[in-house]
Amino acid sequence: MTRVRTGGVRAAVGAVLAVALTAALAGCSSTGGKRAEDARKAAAAQGRAAVNTPRWTFAMVTHSGDGDTFWDIVQNGAKQAAVKDNINFLYAHSDEAQQQAQLIDSYVAKKVDGIIVTLAKPDAMKASVEKAVKAGIPVITVNSGADQSKAFGALTHIGQDETVAGEAVGDELDQRGRKKALCVLHEQGNVGHEQRCAGAKKTFGGELQNLYVDGTNMPDVQASILAKLQSDPSIDAVVTLGAPFADAAVQAKKSAGSKAEVDTFDLNAKVATALEAGTLGFAVDQQPYLQGYEAVDLLWLYRYNADVLGGGKPVLTGPQIITKDQAGALKEYTERGTR
Repeated sequence: MTRVRTGGVRAAVGAVLAVALTAALAGCSSTGGKRAEDARKAAAAQGRAAVNTPRWTFAMVTHSGDGDTFWDIVQNGAKQAAVKDNINFLYAHSDEAQQQAQLIDSYVAKKVDGIIVTLAKPDAMKASVEKAVKAGIPVITVNSGADQSKAFGALTHIGQDETVAGEAVGDELDQRGRKKALCVLHEQGNVGHEQRCAGAKKTFGGELQNLYVDGTNMPDVQASILAKLQSDPSIDAVVTLGAPFADAAVQAKKSAGSKAEVDTFDLNAKVATALEAGTLGFAVDQQPYLQGYEAVDLLWLYRYNADVLGGGKPVLTGPQIITKDQAGALKEYTERGTR
């Protein structure tokens, strides 16, 4: 009679189970990790958060007036970054500096986790930005106010150098053989606008005049440009400082019977179409989508990982001169509101 050696059987069974368990655990780990990564990618693609960090609240306060489509593009970038980063995004605006400052104060009182602000009229924003910083709320400035951003305590500034952008315009006008240009400022007291026209005047070989208009009243904008073109037929270039005002300048040019070329700062779908058609000469793109997206993303990086970009210098998003040659390739992006 053969005796069964139970100790040996138990050892063999134990070894088999151990191998099977190890293989099963290895399989679960590999599959689970892949599934988790696939789920993360799917969530991001479907407009859900791609991270599991706390749902912080970031607020953006701009100097935008009502109906300024430039800021719609900025918001598109900010909102898409907010979805990706699991951020509760708040937005408010006022073209009145005092009201813009009050909006910042209200978000400080609500103890938001980060603030994004424009400094078009920096003197009026100074106290409110410093109050936010003192309260421990990280601040990032965008679009305007690069010179004051660091002094006010902001982490960094995202936008174009307005003087450099203006200088690029002056160079472009020279290349196009222009001799007398009009720089149309649609917002009194906006330091960025003054810097743009001053930069253009610095590099432009011809004569450049500033024309101040009421940007909240488009018929008035058109009438002011028309009157100027009628009174001085030697003006051969009109530069507007925002995309919505380029069309008013084109209409004024037609009414005046002027041959001046109309150029503009900023890009949107109408500007891209006009560039393709030759109605506009060139546009200066500062990529507003990028300003909104990067501002939210950088605040998230600061909250998550104490990251700061720029090293004390602005993170530049422009300028880029867009002409008829590039307009067609960018038109698709302008139509979806991301360029």
